[in-house]
Amino acid sequence: MRSDRNLILAAQALRAFAYGFGAVLVGTSLADRGWSTVRVGALLAFVLAGTILASLFVASRGDRIGRRRFYAALYAALAVTGAVFASTDRFWVLAAVSLLGALSTEVVESGPFTSLEQPMLTDASPDAAPVRAFGTYNAVAAIAGSLGALLAGGSERLAELLGASDVTRLFWVFVPVGLLGLFAATSLSPAVEAESQPTTRRPIDRSRRRVVGLAGLFALDSFGGGFVVQSFVVFFLAERFDATIGQLGVVFFALGLLQTASFLVAPRLAERYGLLNTMVFTHLPSNLLLVAVAFAPNFGVAVVLLLSRQALSQMDVPTRQAYVMALVDPAERTAAAAYTNTARYIVRPVGPLLAGIAQQTALGVPFVLAGSIKSVYDLVLWRWFRTVPLHQPDGPLATSPTAEASKEETP
Repeated sequence: MRSDRNLILAAQALRAFAYGFGAVLVGTSLADRGWSTVRVGALLAFVLAGTILASLFVASRGDRIGRRRFYAALYAALAVTGAVFASTDRFWVLAAVSLLGALSTEVVESGPFTSLEQPMLTDASPDAAPVRAFGTYNAVAAIAGSLGALLAGGSERLAELLGASDVTRLFWVFVPVGLLGLFAATSLSPAVEAESQPTTRRPIDRSRRRVVGLAGLFALDSFGGGFVVQSFVVFFLAERFDATIGQLGVVFFALGLLQTASFLVAPRLAERYGLLNTMVFTHLPSNLLLVAVAFAPNFGVAVVLLLSRQALSQMDVPTRQAYVMALVDPAERTAAAAYTNTARYIVRPVGPLLAGIAQQTALGVPFVLAGSIKSVYDLVLWRWFRTVPLHQPDGPLATSPTAEASKEETP
C-alpha cells in the first residue's frame, strides 16, 4: 500500500513539474509564434474542454476500464501531447491533441488525473487517515509546480543550451514525464482498483443526491474564485499601489510557500476538528480577508491581507478531496471525484470574464464579489452537510449524533 502511495506521489510530482513548466512555456511560445489573443484564447478553451471531457469519461467509465489502465492511458496521452506541441504550430492539430485531456492549466488539481488519483490514494491508505495522504499529495504538487515555473523562467537560455531553435522545442520535456508516469501507473498494485460491482449499476447510485449537491456548491466556489485569479491580483496590486515586478515576485513566492504549508497543516486540523469543520471554518475567514483586500489603504496592508488569506484559504483543498471520498460508498469514489472536479472546471472561465466587467465600476469590486460568493458557498455547505454521515474504509462514521436521523433529508 505504501508503495502505491509513493508511486502516485512520484507521478504527481513529475506531472506538476511539467504543468508548472508548461504553463509559462505555453504563453511564451504562442507569443513567439505571433498568435493573436483570440487564437490563444481559443486554444486554451480546447485545453479546458479536453479536461472536462476526459473527466466525464473517467466518471462514467473509469472503474469499468480500470483505474490503472486509464491512468496509464492519460500519461501516454501526455507524452503524445508534448511531442505534438513541440513539433507543430498548426492550430487545429494542437486543438485536437488538447482534447485528449492530458494537458492542464492547473498544477494542483489537474483534471482527469486528479479524479483517478483521489480514489486510488484513498484505497491505498487504509492504515492511515486519507486526509494526510491528500495533504502530502497537494504539497508535493505545489512544490514541484513552483520549481517547474521557476525553470521555465529561463526557458530561452535553456533552449540555447540544448541547441533548440526556439522555446517551443522544450515541450519535449513532457515526453519523458509521460513515459515515467506511464511506468508508475503500470507498477501500481490491484489494491488501487475499485471494488467490483454489477455492470448494470450506475457509477453514482446511492450517493447521487449528495454528489449533485456537492458538485453544485463546488461550482459556486470555483465561480467565485474565478474573480480573483492570480493574473488579476497582480494587475490589482500593480495598478492600485504601483507595485514593481520585483515586489510582486517576492509576494507570490511567499504565497506559494504558505499554500504548501497549509496543505500540510490542514490534515492535522481535520483529524482534530473534522473534515467539514476544517473546510468551512478555515475557508470562511479567508473569504472575509479577501473582501478586505479591496479596501486596503496601501501595498503593505494589502500584502498582509493576501498572505493571511492564503494561509487559510488552501486548507480546504486536501480536506475537500478527502471529504468527497468519505461521503460516498467505496465503489462510487471515482465517479464522485470526477463529477465534483468537473463542476469546478466548467464554471472556472466565467469568473475572470465577469471580473473584467466588474472592475470597470471600481478596481476592488472583484475581491468583494469573490469573497461574498465564496462565503455563501461555505455557509450553505455547512447548512446542508453538517449532519450527513461519512464513510471511512472500515465503515460508516457519523459527523454528528443526529446524522443517522437526518440521512434521508440531506443532499
